[in-house]
Amino acid sequence: MKHTALITALALLALTACDKRPSQEPFVPAPVTSPSLPPGHPPMDSGDQATTLSGEPEVVQTETATVVSTIDVLEFTYLEVKQNKQTRWLASQTIAAKKGDVIQFDAGSSIPNFNSKALNRSFPDMTFVDHATIIKGK
Repeated sequence: MKHTALITALALLALTACDKRPSQEPFVPAPVTSPSLPPGHPPMDSGDQATTLSGEPEVVQTETATVVSTIDVLEFTYLEVKQNKQTRWLASQTIAAKKGDVIQFDAGSSIPNFNSKALNRSFPDMTFVDHATIIKGK
């Protein structure tokens, strides 16, 4: 009999606890505070890189060159360009550039002695750029 009374009391307690309703007030998170920066550190929101509406940094295209020749492969274009009286090779996303076009591109990343398996050809130096734009067509 004692066990039945104890089990009944526990069941009533559990049901009473479940009957409570959550607060009707909406949850409002605490305001986010910026971390303290060391003395002399520039503010976090004033960077040198521009950002797009999506928050992604824009590609800064600071270099220009004249197209000497192009080789298109599946997903990108190899561009032989003349820049500052020197010839160099770039690899970019597919671009409809042709000989004589002036293009603008970012600094990219260079690989010396690059071997293209798609072309079965080696290049003395290949610069992979994020984006190239034709700024003056022939």
